[in-house]
Amino acid sequence: MDHDPNTQPSLIRLARESGLPAADPQPLDLGARVRALRKSRGWTLDQAARQAGLARSTLSKIENGQMSPTYDALKKLATGLEISVPQLFTPPQEARVSGRMTVTKSGEGQAHPTATYEHELLAGALTKKAMLPYRARVRARSFDEFDGWVRHDGEEFLYVLTGAIRLITEFYEPVEMRRGDSAYYDASMGHNVISVSDEDATILWVTSL
Repeated sequence: MDHDPNTQPSLIRLARESGLPAADPQPLDLGARVRALRKSRGWTLDQAARQAGLARSTLSKIENGQMSPTYDALKKLATGLEISVPQLFTPPQEARVSGRMTVTKSGEGQAHPTATYEHELLAGALTKKAMLPYRARVRARSFDEFDGWVRHDGEEFLYVLTGAIRLITEFYEPVEMRRGDSAYYDASMGHNVISVSDEDATILWVTSL
């Protein structure tokens, strides 16, 4: 991401275009879902059938896809499993371990200098990121140095590394922040950052994509 209005969209666009494609939803196997719910509770077929008030043979057929349960049977199943009927049709969240990792040594980030900020893009070796982290040296000393508000989709986290800044936003009073201070905000709200210390302040920005 680049907070200079003249160049910001291109950097965000590049990052978002490398995002993960939407996965096609897969149809839910109700029988497998019921079996998984039963086993997660450590119940046998007999125990689950008694809990739900169903015949063992009926539950077995449901789990093996040999019959489609009536709504009454679905309600009994949900009650027995202590969940709602919609949860019967909600696939469990699966942990997806990608094992991805990258390390950016100090000074090795991708440089993106502008008139108001000097950005160093971090974790540039990874594509399809959910977040865009970068370090920025704040050159601007006045709001007038910007061509209006910076705004874009997503949310943003800001952490002051050195010096002091003033975070100027569209809907709030300006806030002066020093080393160790942080802010989290809606990035579609107009925002700009200027340095109020003698030296250029440095900050860490993390933007959602």
